[in-house]
Amino acid sequence: MIQSVRQRYNEIFSPELYRAFLDRIEADLPGQLDFRVAESPVFVPKVLTDKILQACDDIVDVITRDDFKALTEKAIPASQRVPHEGGNGPGAHTQFLAIDFAVCKNPSSGELEPQLIELQGFPSLFGYQPYLANLFRTFYPIPDSLSHLFNATNNLEYLNKLKQMIVGECQPEEVILLEIYPEKQKTRIDFVLTEKATGVAAVCLTKIKKDGRALFYEKDGRQIRIKRIYNRLIFDDLKHFPDLKTDFQLTDDVDVEWVGHPNWFFRISKYTLPLLKSPFVPDSYYLSDLPEYPADLENYVLKPLFSFAGSGVKLNITPADLDVIPADQRDGYLLQKKVVYEPVIQSPDGLVKCEIRMLFIWPKDDEKPTLLTNLGRLSRGEMIGVDFNKNKDWVGGTVCFFEK
Repeated sequence: MIQSVRQRYNEIFSPELYRAFLDRIEADLPGQLDFRVAESPVFVPKVLTDKILQACDDIVDVITRDDFKALTEKAIPASQRVPHEGGNGPGAHTQFLAIDFAVCKNPSSGELEPQLIELQGFPSLFGYQPYLANLFRTFYPIPDSLSHLFNATNNLEYLNKLKQMIVGECQPEEVILLEIYPEKQKTRIDFVLTEKATGVAAVCLTKIKKDGRALFYEKDGRQIRIKRIYNRLIFDDLKHFPDLKTDFQLTDDVDVEWVGHPNWFFRISKYTLPLLKSPFVPDSYYLSDLPEYPADLENYVLKPLFSFAGSGVKLNITPADLDVIPADQRDGYLLQKKVVYEPVIQSPDGLVKCEIRMLFIWPKDDEKPTLLTNLGRLSRGEMIGVDFNKNKDWVGGTVCFFEK
C-alpha cells in the first residue's frame, strides 16, 4: 500500500527467492511450518496506521470498562467456565488481545480504512511473528522507517516483554504452554519459537497429572509442579477427541495461575461485537435482541457465537434462514454487517485482499493492554481462511510493516 516500497519489493521478488525464503524456515525449524506463508509482507501507510490505532483505542475503551465483565457473563458456556478468574491475579482481565481488521475502502471518502472482523482475548502467534519479520528483512529490502513493532524498539525488547508476561516470577520450567497434541498443531512453529524465547515448553493436556489441586508434568525423568499455564488450548478443539481421557480437566479447581485465563476466550470474542461503537466497527446485533430483521438483510452475515475458526458462518442469508432458528437458541447467534475487503496488495498478476491482526499483551498490574506487534493474512478468496485460498499464490500468513 506504500507505492514506492511495494514497487521496489516486487522488482526484487522472484519465485526462486521465495523458495529460498521457505527453505530458510525449514533449515531453521525443520518440519515445523504447517501453513502457507504469503509471498509478501504488507506495507501500511501512516494514514491507515493512524486509523487502525484509533480503531484499537475505541475497542480497548470498551474492554477496560468497569462493567465489561458483567456485560459478558453470558458469553461463557456454563459447562466450560474455568474457576479462579477474578481477584487481582492474572484472571482479573485478559493477558492477551488480538484484534482483526479487514482493509476496506470508505464508500464516501474513497480512503482506505480498517473494519473490525473479529477480536479474541486469546494469544496468537506472538513467538513466530518477530522471526518472520526478521526473515523478510533478511531476504528483501524493507526500509528502516517501517516497523512490525509497537512499544518495543527491537525484537529482543519485544521478546523480553513477552517472556515476562508468560513466565512472571516463576522459573520457566514451572510454566507450560498448554495444548492438545501440540506436536500436531498447525501453529507448532510458534510453540517452538516461544520456547526458544522464554524457556516455556509446550505440554499436551494428556501428559498432565493431578494430585489434589496440584498439577505436574514430567521432564527429564522428573515430576515438575506446574505453577503457571500459558493457555493455547481452545475448548472447541477438544470436541475432535470425544473419547479423550485425561487426569486434568480445564474446568477443574486447581492451584495454578492462568496466563490467558480460558474464560477470556469467550468474553472477548464475537460476543463482544454488539457492545462496540466506532466508525471502524460494523453494526452487529444479537439475533435474540432484534424485534425485526434489518431491511437490507443481504448486507449481513450470520455467525454462531460459540463456534470458532469460521465454522458455521453464513455469508448469504434470507429471512427464512433466520426463522428456522428456535427461539431458545437465538441468543447464540450474531448478525453482523458485511465487510467488503478492498484488494490493495499488488501482486505480479493482480490485486490481493488483506487482513491485519493487532496483537496486545496486558500485564496484570497495567491499566490497559499494550500493543506490541501484528500479523497479516492475504487472500484472493471470498473469505480469508485456508479453505477459500487453496491452490492460489500470494495468499496466506504474513506480517505488516507500519509507517509510523
